[in-house]
Amino acid sequence: MPQTTPYSSKFNPSTYSSSHSHRQPVEENYGGLHYRDNKLVSGSLEALIQLLVPTVDYYPDKRIREIAPKIVQLLTEWTETFPYDFRDERMMRSLKEMTHRLAFGDELSRRAMQRLIQRLLRKLTTLGQYEESLATSTAAAMDRPLVLKSKQQLVRRDECVLNLCDDPFVFAQQLTHIEMERLGYIGPEEFVRAFAQKRPSDNHKSFFSKRKASNLEAYVEWFNRLSYLIATEICMPVKKKHRARVLEFFIDVAQECFNIGNFNSLMAIITGMNMNPVSRLKKTWNKVNTDKFDILVHQMDPSSNFYNYRTALRGATQRSSTAHTSQEMIVIPFFSLFIKDIYFLNEGCVNRLPNGNINFEKFWVLAKQVSEFLSWRQVICPFERDRKTLQYLISAPVFSEDELQLASYESEGPENNLERDTRRSLRSEVFSENPCSRH
Repeated sequence: MPQTTPYSSKFNPSTYSSSHSHRQPVEENYGGLHYRDNKLVSGSLEALIQLLVPTVDYYPDKRIREIAPKIVQLLTEWTETFPYDFRDERMMRSLKEMTHRLAFGDELSRRAMQRLIQRLLRKLTTLGQYEESLATSTAAAMDRPLVLKSKQQLVRRDECVLNLCDDPFVFAQQLTHIEMERLGYIGPEEFVRAFAQKRPSDNHKSFFSKRKASNLEAYVEWFNRLSYLIATEICMPVKKKHRARVLEFFIDVAQECFNIGNFNSLMAIITGMNMNPVSRLKKTWNKVNTDKFDILVHQMDPSSNFYNYRTALRGATQRSSTAHTSQEMIVIPFFSLFIKDIYFLNEGCVNRLPNGNINFEKFWVLAKQVSEFLSWRQVICPFERDRKTLQYLISAPVFSEDELQLASYESEGPENNLERDTRRSLRSEVFSENPCSRH
């Protein structure tokens, strides 16, 4: 198991039981279920079913009026936490059938179910509208024409992002708007679908077999787009002093993102500025005071499993838990690393113990991770929207990797024969194609 994950070693329950470190935990077994300090830690699937499902001998509530509120509570938590499960028409049909059944026994429960379905439908409608707008904006960015002047040179300009927004704090606020909107549409079940291995017995008739983690994937793609957008804006200006101004601007934006708690945009900016087409612009970098940038890079340094970043994230999470304003509540994690942590926790810990019992401790930790994510995504972004900047961030065309490299060579020429050959080859490839792919 790679050493870059905090879950690479064998799962140790004591890591998550610090409150019991000074005494022996109380171990108890009831009907095939194993408890530690009154907390369920493992058990067989059969025992769990026996605990939850009524039988002839075990029927907690035989009267519909008593059991209906409990069913409503269960379905309310399900539809609010995992609303996307009900995009499947069969799931929605089953939910409506349950409403009809409850109608015969309890009027209050029937009304509660009707309100539940109305809320659920509003959520699913909003989700559909979001996904449609996301697809439209992505297609618009991809369809923008290549920034070329004839087939001889790149159109290079000194107009840049600074003409649109020259305030780093406002720019960081708009990035935070996009981050929080996209986080808000990622359903917790998408993490399950992203990592769940399909069992041989699964087939196309399964409720969940055709579902995809589309919003999760779109959010990762947003990170890539932002990185390329940063690099494009830096490589675009003709004059060195203008490129330096753009560099300084994005360093200030990155600092504001860190102050806000927007670690995903921060990392995307650092990634864009560390791309070879940007990092090789030595004459441009020499005109910039990089002290602030060096500190930010150190803060997001991947060494020691991103120790510095994880420390900052804990600080932001603590600030959020005691916050008095919406701005103080903002926590936007470096999402690729967050996904990686969940992946290795899922892969590094067994679902079943050697005795066949379900490993509930693993699922408690997974649930804790996802629950923390849910609390982050529920925060409402408090900043005022700047529509022009938002539109630019979402739809402005960006250079491909080859176009970036060529623009970099046009900014500061090749330093050796290898780079000269590379530039010649890139010119031939870029200007002979009719590229339509964009990040």
